[in-house]
Amino acid sequence: MGLSTNKIRGGNVNISDVAKRTGLTSKAIRFYEEKGLVTPPLRSENGYRTYNQQHLNELTLLRQARQVGFNLEECGELVNLFNDPARHSADVKKRTLEKVADIERHISELQAMRLHLLALAESCPGDDSAECPIIDNLSGCCHHKAKA
Repeated sequence: MGLSTNKIRGGNVNISDVAKRTGLTSKAIRFYEEKGLVTPPLRSENGYRTYNQQHLNELTLLRQARQVGFNLEECGELVNLFNDPARHSADVKKRTLEKVADIERHISELQAMRLHLLALAESCPGDDSAECPIIDNLSGCCHHKAKA
């Protein structure tokens, strides 16, 4: 069952309802609050957190930004941009393209690691002997280093 939009806009949604709507755990929501990444929740008379549509939007943005690789600091910047009515789409695009460049660098590093591991595997006879060029190479010992 979905939550009514009016209930969210009314500011009377509890943390478990927000967790269901955003796909985050209650623990993750509290963590993001502690880190100052979202607008602090409202508090009911009995001290329980209550959330409105703004909170839901910020938390959804955080979850989706994390899924595409933004770190916590970058997510905080995106939430700030989300909340800034004077933001420029150029700022959001710049951060997005910077993240793409970071991902491409990471892919290059992973590809180099993959090639290194394949070279190590190729150097190993993979038989019953105790001698293993992979272990020798990774440990930096012995003089049986694999060419990588």
